[in-house]
Formats: sequence, structure tokens, C-alpha cells
Amino acid sequence: MVHISRVQKRPKGHHPRETEVTDYVYGTHFAAQDLPHHEMSEHEMPASVAYRLIKDELSLDGNPLLNLASFVTTYMEGEAQNLMTDAMSKNFIDYEQYPQTANIQNRCINMIADLLHAPTADAPDTQDAIGTSTVGSSEGIMLATLAMKKRWQNRRKAEGKDWMRPNIVMNSAVQVCWEKAARYFDVEEKYVYCTETRYVIDPEQAVNLVDENTIGICAILGTTYTGQYEDVKAINDLLIQKKIDCPIHVDAASGGFVAPFVNPSLEWDFRLPKVVSINVSGHKYGLVYPGVGWVFWRSSEYLPKELIFNVNYLGTEQATFTLNFSKGASNIIGQYYQLIRLGRHGYRSIMQNLTRTADHLATELEKLGFIIMSDGAGGGLPLVAYRLPSDENRLWDEYALAHVLRQRGWVIPAYTMAPHSNRLKMMRIVLREDFSMDRCNVLVEDVKMAMKTLEDMDRSMIEQYILHAARHRAGKPYHPVYPEEKHSLQGKTGKTHAVC
Repeated sequence: MVHISRVQKRPKGHHPRETEVTDYVYGTHFAAQDLPHHEMSEHEMPASVAYRLIKDELSLDGNPLLNLASFVTTYMEGEAQNLMTDAMSKNFIDYEQYPQTANIQNRCINMIADLLHAPTADAPDTQDAIGTSTVGSSEGIMLATLAMKKRWQNRRKAEGKDWMRPNIVMNSAVQVCWEKAARYFDVEEKYVYCTETRYVIDPEQAVNLVDENTIGICAILGTTYTGQYEDVKAINDLLIQKKIDCPIHVDAASGGFVAPFVNPSLEWDFRLPKVVSINVSGHKYGLVYPGVGWVFWRSSEYLPKELIFNVNYLGTEQATFTLNFSKGASNIIGQYYQLIRLGRHGYRSIMQNLTRTADHLATELEKLGFIIMSDGAGGGLPLVAYRLPSDENRLWDEYALAHVLRQRGWVIPAYTMAPHSNRLKMMRIVLREDFSMDRCNVLVEDVKMAMKTLEDMDRSMIEQYILHAARHRAGKPYHPVYPEEKHSLQGKTGKTHAVC
């Protein structure tokens, strides 16, 4: 006798019990829930599910290759990425456990310092320069500021003079990390303000601001706003001419890996006797993923010994002068890879290509009627800063144009210039290693298309686009936690900081 089994149908609306498990990502109960936002869940989730759900969420971010607001590196070769991945578990500060990694940092310091014409250490039997790796240029700037302040204080104390009111002279177009350094370390900011036609520091005004409480002058090799190089040599020569004993720190975060290859005859580095310290960013035109920076001193005279700490609790005596202690070794390994992989010829080829492409882009934008505000032909960074000419009949502005370009995927910032010229609205395109001539021409066509779209758009829609960026244009602080923030130039003069 044959028995026929009956298959029972699940009642309508039946939901599988938790015990009926699937390992297919979108069939798990995790795919039907929100990811944790405020507190950890009680139980674990499979690695493949966690990976996929986070990857899906990150897909909502923009494409780094189209982010023309940032100087930060977005391309490295696969071999470099493999080396960096292998080093992710290494704590760089543990010199005894990872002596070769420490050795590689020292090689990087010497190679980069050589680009900056840094003197070698005092000992006759060594070729080592004085410097250290940092998480980025912000840390390097803070270390340099501390060194200048401590050296100034030591000298004032030795002379029996007041040492409680240090100040530093800088351009009003400095990057925000300089304002941080001044606030964090109680140093007064003395600004040389930009004008409607000058966006770099005026050497004469800078030197005239120096007094007995000045710890140093900051000069920028590649400003955040326009990419222009400040005239470090003019400041140096004026200090010598007027017999003023004041050091210069060069913020070469962006230009330190550009000028030596595109404009090697430009004197801005340790060739100038008044330059005592320099910072550069490895994760900008040093061509390494974030974050790594470097800071260097002319000699031990400019790095007070009391700022250097000696520890032995990792198994060996070691000196440290950084704002943090532990950090990953990956980016230092990545920097070394780029230095030996590319050599001088490789860096020179990349920087010259970017400079030529930037000049081409500036020419094309000029044809479209824009006013170019950056220096071409290697006189500044491979960057194009530009603005619209005054036209009372035009309904749209730089912010509206940026908004339309964003719909195509391009991230091109619109912002106002530094104080005393902050009524000027402008835009900025940063050219990085992966910005080819072909991509440049695609961008030009998209700018043309965006301009036509705005010309054909009705007034109400354009006003919505402009209002979208109103918080940037108003020059008012908008931090939700500290709405009354008035520190430094932010709030008082309507300063805005462009993305770096």
C-alpha cells in the first residue's frame, strides 16, 4: 500500500521562527532591522552580514575621485595598499618590537628633509636630519608652534623679561589648524589681512607686526583659498635687513611636495637662514592616503630639549616628541613606498602633469567668462580658484553653480574669501594625481552644461539653490552645540574655511 504524505501549507501571514535561519545576507533578520545607532546590540552578527550592510551604507558617500574640494590623496597603487594593510596591526611607537618600521620613518625624514635643503644633525658622523612623522600637518604645526613658543619663553626668562604674552604673525587666510594651535597653546594671533586684490601675506606688513613678544612668522607655501605661494624670501630678507631676530615657520602642507619638482629654483625652504621649521603633508601631494605628515627643524637649537620625552617602558630607551603616543605604522610604510617607487623623476612627472592640466583648466574656465584667482605655470599649487564677474542681471551665483555640479557628482566648493575680502565669492578645483586631462575635459563640459541649466532655470528654483548654501555665505557660526562661538576670525569677521 502506498502512503501519500500531505504537505501542510503555512497559514497566511505566517512568519518564520528565529530558528529557521538563512546565511544569505538579505534573508537574515539583520537586513530587516536598523543598524545600531546609539548602543551596542546584545548579540553578535555574522561577519559577512556586518561587512555587507556597512558597505551598503557607505555607498551613499560621494565618489572620492570626483571630490575636487580636497587635497587629500585618493589613489595609491595596489602594491602600496598591500604593504599598508600588512602593517595595520603595528603600533609605530613600539620601536623595539618594530625596529625596521622605525628605521623606515628615519629614512623618510632624511629623504624629505633633503628635498627641503635641511642641514643634517650636528654630529659629524651622522647624516640624520631633525624631524618627526605626525598624523598630519595639523599636528606638525602644533609641534612647531610649541617649539617656537618654548624657545621664546626660555630666552625671555633668561633675560628676566615678561614671558606670558606670546604672539604669532600670520595671514588671515591661514588654515584653521593655525587658529587651533594659537587657541590651544595660548598664543595671540596677529593677522596680516587679505585685501580685495591680495590673498597672500604682505611681507612688509608681516615684519612690521613683529614685536618683542612675537614667537615667529607663519608663511604659507600654497594657501587653502587660492593655492598661491607666499613670498617667504621677501619676509626673510626684510628680517635680515631690519636686523629683527624673529624665526619663520613655513606651512608647506600642500606645496612642500610640489615646489621642489615644479619650481626648484624658488627659495622658500631651509636655504633661507630665517626659516627654522617646516611642515609638509604626506597625505596631500606626498601621495599617501590620510593621515601622515612631517615636520622638520633647522637644528636642535630650535627644538628645545624639554619638549622631548624619553621613555623605556616599551623595552628600550626612546625619545618622543608628538602630541599622541600610539599610532599605526601603515601610512609611514606607504610614504616610504612612494618615495622609493617614484623617485625624483616620478614625483616630477606627476607634479608637472598636474600643473599643465591645471593651466589648461584655467584657460578653459577663462573662456567661459570666469575670473581666475590662482597662479598658473607652477607659480602655485596645481589648483584653479575662480569666480564669476560682477553682473547684476545674472540670477545665479557660485553657490548655485556648485549645487548643480553636485547633482552630476562633482564636489567643487563655493566659499567666501578670508576677512577683509570675504565679500568675494569664489570656487576652487584641486587637481590631484588621479585627475587626468580626459577627466578635466569632461568637467569643463559639465560646467558648460550646469551654466546652461542655470540660465534656463526660473528665478524661484535658483533662489532655492542659493538659499541651500546660505549658512556658508552668511558668515555666521552654525554649530548646533556652540551657537554663540565667536573665537578668532570665525563669527567676528565672517571667515570661512575651505575644505583642505
